[in-house]
Amino acid sequence: MRRVLTAVLFAMFLNAPAVRAQAGPVEGGHELQVWTGGGRGINGSQSGDGVWNAGFRYGLILTAPHGPGFLRGRLEYAVDAVPVFMVAQKTNTAYGVGINPFAFKWALDTHSSVVPYLELGGGTLFTNTKVPEGTSRINFTTSGAAGLHFLRSKRNLSAEVRYMHISNAGLATPNPGINTIQFRLGFGLFSQKE
Repeated sequence: MRRVLTAVLFAMFLNAPAVRAQAGPVEGGHELQVWTGGGRGINGSQSGDGVWNAGFRYGLILTAPHGPGFLRGRLEYAVDAVPVFMVAQKTNTAYGVGINPFAFKWALDTHSSVVPYLELGGGTLFTNTKVPEGTSRINFTTSGAAGLHFLRSKRNLSAEVRYMHISNAGLATPNPGINTIQFRLGFGLFSQKE
């Protein structure tokens, strides 16, 4: 199942030539991205846990630039498919998949090749073993990120620092959760339908 999902998402990303590439986000445009990230737990009993994930993003730029002064920017709604999610715990490693059905990104309108952004999002994580150990195989993820898009003529790179909370939201007891700080790199493009 994972291989089929990965192949379908990769084929969708490769279909990007059907759209016109833009240097940066434009109202009504789209963001297509392949990304990977990793980090460690930062507190409590899960502070030694390591996390690595990789996925695909589809985003829709919802607005033209608006807002006051240096906060002027564009709002983007995005969905992430996460076919690879690994949590290295003290006694085992959990492998899983996830879907983040919502991410809201505010990209500042800088008129330069570097575009700072802030993001909030969340989703669901399904793993082959319990995460954290002794809790649940179904978890929810919430995250916040601060990052930079480095725009090129057609493609762009992004780098961000992301805080992610992984928790079963009371589906099982106990519910200690895992709080992580992750670094994430992405490669993609902004496009607009012709």
